[in-house]
Amino acid sequence: MLKEFKEFAMRGNVVDLAIGVIIGAAFSRIVDSLVADIIMPIIGAITGGLDFSNYFVGLSSAINAPSLVEAKKQGAVLAWGNFLTIAVNFIIIAFVLFLVIRAINHLRRAEAPAPAATPPTPREQVLLEEIRDLLAKKPA
Repeated sequence: MLKEFKEFAMRGNVVDLAIGVIIGAAFSRIVDSLVADIIMPIIGAITGGLDFSNYFVGLSSAINAPSLVEAKKQGAVLAWGNFLTIAVNFIIIAFVLFLVIRAINHLRRAEAPAPAATPPTPREQVLLEEIRDLLAKKPA
C-alpha cells in the first residue's frame, strides 16, 4: 500500500499540481500587495482619499466605530469595502493569468513544427494522369 501511495504521489500530475498550488499562493500574495499597496491607494486618491477597506455597514445601532476592525469588535458588520478590494484582486489575478496563458499558447504555436509540405508529384505520374484524363474524354 505504501508503494502504491508513493507511485501516486510521484506521478507527474500530482507533483505539477502541488507546484502550481504553491506558486499560486505566492502569486496571490503578490497580487494582494499590488492591489492593497498600489492600485487601491490610486483609486482612493482619484476619489478623494477614500479607503475602501474601511467601508462597512453596521448591522445594529450599537456600532459606531470609525474603522472596520473596531466595528467588528462591536458587532456584526457588512464589510463591503473589503469585498470590493478582494473582487479587484480577483479581476487582476484572472487578467494576469489570461495574459500568461495567452503568451504560453502563442509560444506553443510558434514552436509547433510547420506541417510538412507535400512533395511535388513525380513527372511520370502527372503524365499518366493526363493520359488517363484524355482517354476518359475520348468517345468509345
